[in-house]
Amino acid sequence: MDVPAEPVSPTPPQLPARASASQRWSELAFVHWRVDSALVAPLLPPGLRPDEFDGTSWVGLIGFVLDRATLAGSPPIPFFGDFVEVNVRLYALDANGRRGVVFVSLEAARLAAVLAARAVFSIPYFWSATSLVRSGGSLRYRSVRHRDKRARSDFSVRPSTRMVSDDALAEFLTARWALFVLHRGHSTRLPNTHERWELYEATLESIDDTLLAEAGFAGLVDRAPDSVLYSPGVTARFGSGERLD
Repeated sequence: MDVPAEPVSPTPPQLPARASASQRWSELAFVHWRVDSALVAPLLPPGLRPDEFDGTSWVGLIGFVLDRATLAGSPPIPFFGDFVEVNVRLYALDANGRRGVVFVSLEAARLAAVLAARAVFSIPYFWSATSLVRSGGSLRYRSVRHRDKRARSDFSVRPSTRMVSDDALAEFLTARWALFVLHRGHSTRLPNTHERWELYEATLESIDDTLLAEAGFAGLVDRAPDSVLYSPGVTARFGSGERLD
């Protein structure tokens, strides 16, 4: 029988050992929709189950700038950082009730980073033309996959000055201290930590996206999202992988 889910905690955990990598995430837009857990379950690595808030699963479309990537305490590595990323992510629990993120796809402009993430961690990165344009208080994230231009995203978010605090849903969606992947045939947990999020309410101004449909959530962009958040960013550090089976 599965262990009940651990409490959601916005307090950053300590890594069990020395960080294996780090990177800065800046100008983040979190756009989320409620989805049926039955749609999420088949997309998760074996041994995981959908994590739910208020009776449903959630899928996120996330845009941000990644830079200052390091490995094992190295200085920032050229050609691995400083690009815009757009990803589609889900939320899962392992058999011990530990919470984490599962990425369905990640779009990135740095081919070296795409190849390294796929080879080392089996993270589903795709080489894409990505950009972030700031204009009049809005942030417009765009992505077009190089080998399949039908896989694209173009959405604009306007952050407000209203800070989010003590919000259970915001904590559920952002206080995620692990990544789950299927690595070399085994479900694997990669822990991470970073400072507490500085979150603000935001508005989705426009969206033209096929990544969510490609992930298995057709028609989702035709309805308003259930949560839109913005953060200026954090610096994340990652621990070593742990096999779950």
